Amino acid sequence: MDTHFFNEKEVERKWYLIDANQQVLGRLANQIATILIGKNKPEFTPNADVGDFVIVINAEKVRVSGNKEKDFIYYNHSGYAGGLKKTPLFRMRERKPEYMLRKAVWGMIKHSPLGRKRFKKLNVYASTRHPHAAQNPIPLDVNHNIQGV
Repeated sequence: MDTHFFNEKEVERKWYLIDANQQVLGRLANQIATILIGKNKPEFTPNADVGDFVIVINAEKVRVSGNKEKDFIYYNHSGYAGGLKKTPLFRMRERKPEYMLRKAVWGMIKHSPLGRKRFKKLNVYASTRHPHAAQNPIPLDVNHNIQGV
């Protein structure tokens, strides 16, 4: 009996809704990356995009452990001499709370054309409002194990 490798057309995609309220940033990003890659499905194939879509709400209320709120710094460089910009996490939470979660998930996905395709299925919103009601997203409790959702 041969192993069947699924391709992207054979897999049924689902939409999941995750509430990030009072969730730890790194643990939440790990679970989101697992769903985007498709490792929670029995049809998982490493070289095909078989993951599901993820909608994250309340990104501004995600929490971090330890002293990261004041010590963690996001770096951005313009490409010009002296163009390094440093933004602490508490200031990033005020300006772009979606960026924190997107950056954490991006760090957990391979940086390849397939990884970029998987990452496009992530939708992050700072508040509880989102425009994806027509997709009928399944609410997902990330406090429990996500294997087999």
